[in-house]
Amino acid sequence: MDNAGFEMHEETLSSSSTKRDRIKEEPPERKSRWSLLNVFLVCLLACAITTVLGVVILSLSINNTGFKAESKHGANREKHEVASQAISGRTLDQTHVDPQFQFLHHLAKSKKHQFPGGSIQWSRFRKDASEYQNQEEMAFGRSINAQRSKMTFGTLLIKSKGLRAPHWHFNANEHGYLLKGTAWIGVVDAGGTTVTTYNVTAGQVIFFPRNTLHWVKSIGAEDCLFLLFFTTHEELQTLDVDDVFFLTPEDIAARSLKPQGGVNFIRTFQKQVEDQAINLPPNLAELVHNANYEQSADTLVWRYFFDLKGSSEFNFPGGIIQWARYVKNGTGLKPNERIYSNFLHSKEDALTLGTLRIYSNGLRQPHFHFNANEMGYVISGCGKVGVIVSPTLTTNFNVDVGDVVFFPAGTQHYIKSTCDEDLHFILAFSTGNTLQTLDMDDYMHATADHILAQLFFKSQEEFKKIPRFTEDQAINLP
Repeated sequence: MDNAGFEMHEETLSSSSTKRDRIKEEPPERKSRWSLLNVFLVCLLACAITTVLGVVILSLSINNTGFKAESKHGANREKHEVASQAISGRTLDQTHVDPQFQFLHHLAKSKKHQFPGGSIQWSRFRKDASEYQNQEEMAFGRSINAQRSKMTFGTLLIKSKGLRAPHWHFNANEHGYLLKGTAWIGVVDAGGTTVTTYNVTAGQVIFFPRNTLHWVKSIGAEDCLFLLFFTTHEELQTLDVDDVFFLTPEDIAARSLKPQGGVNFIRTFQKQVEDQAINLPPNLAELVHNANYEQSADTLVWRYFFDLKGSSEFNFPGGIIQWARYVKNGTGLKPNERIYSNFLHSKEDALTLGTLRIYSNGLRQPHFHFNANEMGYVISGCGKVGVIVSPTLTTNFNVDVGDVVFFPAGTQHYIKSTCDEDLHFILAFSTGNTLQTLDMDDYMHATADHILAQLFFKSQEEFKKIPRFTEDQAINLP
């Protein structure tokens, strides 16, 4: 055909026809195309499923990790809770200790620190809790520390001829009361040019300012027993001369002392295995001959000594108080006592000491101190003590010989004698100034009746029934 147009059309038709025929003749190829589509769809589906599974797995992984983390956290939290419970348990044990032991220590039952020449017992604070004998002792130690009481108490027993080694205290003044025996005291002033020595007997007081070297030797036939107060609520820091000597390099000691024989002489000293804080060598008679116990001039001695048993007695209906204390202008003091008073007042953190004797069934009425904590030791008798710190902390307890009591400043307290014999205390107050005290009867009388009536919901006239006495009732009898 010459018609190009036709030819084109025919070709198209022919091509179409051929194409149709090809399609008919080649069904496998069409099948192959559908298979590819199916593969594509399957792949797409697989991808979708994989993606979903991936997300699910990732979620599960995250959740599982979170679960593990939570489990670990939970385990840690459980451990923490167990630890907290254990800590709480210990705290609970401490808080469930009777409140009385914040104010009472049975010193007679505490550990005795033994030395060749005697022993020491303590009512004190310890940083290491394991050094306390029991929870009650810990409660007392922590109480005097928490109140920043500036007070520590101890008993010092020195056997006959025993020696409390020369020593000094870094962080405390020392006040002592000799309960029994006879002792010879030595005190070395700064520079070493003045050495004060004196004898003390039962009922007398000794005083050593911090960082003052001193020694105490028992010179009577019986043992000495000192009741000691130190002006610190932290652990007492002390250095003994023998310890310092053996810790000093030999050549340094030799150059300092310049002895005959030099360093070879220093090497002849042998440190004892047993602590010599209270010293009593078994061969003392071989070592010491013709010892003398000199008494220095009164002007020196009375700085470190006070005759408490020979001092003025302050008498009340129910008992007696005697004082070793500072008195402004020395009013009412003997000349020698003024030396002690002024020297005491010149030292920081000095204590006021006193003995309190309450007759049988007598009462040291409720009172509190403005400017001092109080610590006391029962010398004889027995009694009942009451303490009010706050509306939620009040306690009362019995005391016997060897017990130590503590009353923080501002806490109201009373002491009643409950035995047939007198109740006798040695007391220390954390002030070198005049002690300021207010008794219950004084503050009740000082408060206007109409104020009391309004406070107690009681007729004003009723308060007229509270009598006023001409004699001070600080220690009274029924």
